Amino acid sequence: MWAFSGRVRSISNKDIALIVSKNLFSTRAKHSNSVFSVSINSALTLAASGPDGSSVSDEILSFLRSSSTDELNAVFSKIVSVVFADHSANGGPKISSVNGVWIEKTLPIDSSFKDLFENFFKAVFDRVDFRSKLNKWAEDHTNGLIKDFLPHGSISSLTNCVYGSALYFKGAWQVPFVKSSGYLIDKAMMKTNHSFSYQQGLFGDATSHSFPFGQGGYSTNGSFSMYFYLPDKNDGLEDLVKTMASTSEILNCHIPRCKVLVNEFRIPKFKIAYGLDGQDLGLRSMALYHKACVKIDEEGAEAAAVTFAYSDGCSMYLEPPKRIDFVADHPFLFLIREDKTGTVLFVGQIFDPSDKSA
Repeated sequence: MWAFSGRVRSISNKDIALIVSKNLFSTRAKHSNSVFSVSINSALTLAASGPDGSSVSDEILSFLRSSSTDELNAVFSKIVSVVFADHSANGGPKISSVNGVWIEKTLPIDSSFKDLFENFFKAVFDRVDFRSKLNKWAEDHTNGLIKDFLPHGSISSLTNCVYGSALYFKGAWQVPFVKSSGYLIDKAMMKTNHSFSYQQGLFGDATSHSFPFGQGGYSTNGSFSMYFYLPDKNDGLEDLVKTMASTSEILNCHIPRCKVLVNEFRIPKFKIAYGLDGQDLGLRSMALYHKACVKIDEEGAEAAAVTFAYSDGCSMYLEPPKRIDFVADHPFLFLIREDKTGTVLFVGQIFDPSDKSA
């Protein structure tokens, strides 16, 4: 899960993000524009602390590479206070992270679990007819980006408890792109020639760039950037994802740090949405549904994700060339990341930059 200094010891969420990326992008999502959010971890952390039994919590601990639910909860608390704090009032990105636990309305409520979810996780805790409740909750907490989320039949008469997490992010670029029109078509490639952080020769066969979001007066606890990883070869995306998922903490060792004056920097505007379920992640002890969407244009990026779960050593400095080109006209990987903690919020791939589908 997420890595912090101190007593919390766990695999970093950067590693989890890349492990899931490798598995997902090489199977179901291999030839598609796709995205997911590691906010999945929040819903799973709620479920691991629930009353569903050791088979559920053990599988979640294994999936998140964590040793105990106490460790998960401690890291959850850190993430909420450091990464998910909203500083949009000061000019930084808007971030909203909301959690919920719903009990089937005919069932009794255990007061100890109610206290845990309401007071520690700050989650909505309610006894409801959630068969008509959850889709509206998802839409309300993603600024309308995710609608009609749960597929028909996903909630059955046997479902007693649902754990939910919603994440919303909206940030303006520190330096806006030149305005154009349309999504994911060549004439709508966004262009800029400003200086920004860059690393060439990433893993030997790719180039990475980071494009920061405006922070306003907010810099003490966090800053956010979008990262683009472009393989040198048109068919190099799969190998790049495999390489990035193969080494622990590899993202920290390959963060673009050199400012370079851009000769040509072009990336497509895109708007994509993608859904997956627990089977896509290899989870067997619970049902899980996840959907994420990201859209970027010349002004910034907006992203959202919803998850429902329930039971039945760094690289050396490289001297950059004076000017470089970065033209994302073939498959590439992208991340939205909080830079101080290294927490990854969203991971996606654009397999076909000409695909107009949302």
